[in-house]
Amino acid sequence: MVGDGSMMSTGTIGYDALGKKLRIRNFGLNGNATFGVDLLMLFNKEVYYEIDWSTYSCRKMPLDSSFIPMQVPSDAKLMGQVVMGSSSSWGMGVLVNTWYGELPNKGSYTVVFTDIGCIPLTFTGYTPESGWTTVSTFNWVLGTNNPMDYLVPAVCLNSKLEETQKPHNFFNAIESLAMKTRSLE
Repeated sequence: MVGDGSMMSTGTIGYDALGKKLRIRNFGLNGNATFGVDLLMLFNKEVYYEIDWSTYSCRKMPLDSSFIPMQVPSDAKLMGQVVMGSSSSWGMGVLVNTWYGELPNKGSYTVVFTDIGCIPLTFTGYTPESGWTTVSTFNWVLGTNNPMDYLVPAVCLNSKLEETQKPHNFFNAIESLAMKTRSLE
């Protein structure tokens, strides 16, 4: 929310681990106008869609699928294990594992996952191109609430793949979503 209350936004993240699909939705209110922007990342197809529901437009972009923040990367190193909350009594804390590693182009990341279920809680990454990105999650539901969330929306069906010098990664896509939201302020 903007300090004077003129703009506020909220979002959701959904992840299909089997299909390697990620959906990030951001909806908000700016004065009397509403907006909705979201990303649909199809890691298996190495493409993502940036959808602006306010203008009913869609961009189809190439996606580098070498790093998926919703799973522990195979080359990650264990930093440590702690209890978030209290370990004094059953049910008062959550055992978590913190992992870290290197990203392409001199980047780095730290991710925190629950020990049981390996549910992502916090992700922090840095790349010289995008700077710092932090994503915190909560209220995870195991399974998929609505498989239709991961289908390409009709507004995107005729979108042509935009050419870039190199495919965007998770960080570029999140940065683009943030900038689109900011431009609506």
